[in-house]
Amino acid sequence: MKHVKSAVQLLTLGMALGSGALWAATSADAMEKVGELQQAWAHIKYELPEQQREKAFEQLAERARGYAEANGDSAELLIWDAIVLSTYAGEKGGLGALSLVKEARSRLEAALEVDPSALDGSAYTSLGSLYYQVPGWPVGFGNDKKAEELLKQALSLNPDGIDSNFFYADFLLDQGRKEEAKAVFEKALDAPPRIGRELADRGRRDEIRDKLAQLNAE
Repeated sequence: MKHVKSAVQLLTLGMALGSGALWAATSADAMEKVGELQQAWAHIKYELPEQQREKAFEQLAERARGYAEANGDSAELLIWDAIVLSTYAGEKGGLGALSLVKEARSRLEAALEVDPSALDGSAYTSLGSLYYQVPGWPVGFGNDKKAEELLKQALSLNPDGIDSNFFYADFLLDQGRKEEAKAVFEKALDAPPRIGRELADRGRRDEIRDKLAQLNAE
């Protein structure tokens, strides 16, 4: 991308129990949709031929937007709406991608307002990655200082995660801090597996190995 790159007061115990049951059902439904988006995203990113990815992510972005808008209190769906949008922007490229990443930023900011700790702080990871990959002013909103602050916040919530470490390492590499980047990439490579995210983990580890190979060759 850098190349363009209610609170409602409950008055009776019965209302409280009813509201809690509804929240649980909504949450379960939202998380099922999150899982669906995660699997589709990993399939497109790591299994489809490059020439098919842009269209596939465009279609997935439409689905993710619908899920997020129907579940506006789900930080998890807002995060995945943003992840799909920003990945679509990366495939699309050019100035046309800027409107997509701006929309993704808005979704992530909304997710942070709902629940900053959702998905182990993934909103911070994704937002930080946008801030270092998007061009700075006057073209875009990129800001390396802001990126590092957000990525470190993500690491404070998920210090051993594969994505939180991968994106911080990639930021360090982008900044020319190669030795630091190498150490964090290696930590990302040793991250514990995520249940249900096997394909995403394999794809991310391949990316990490590629980055480390480049660093070791220099």
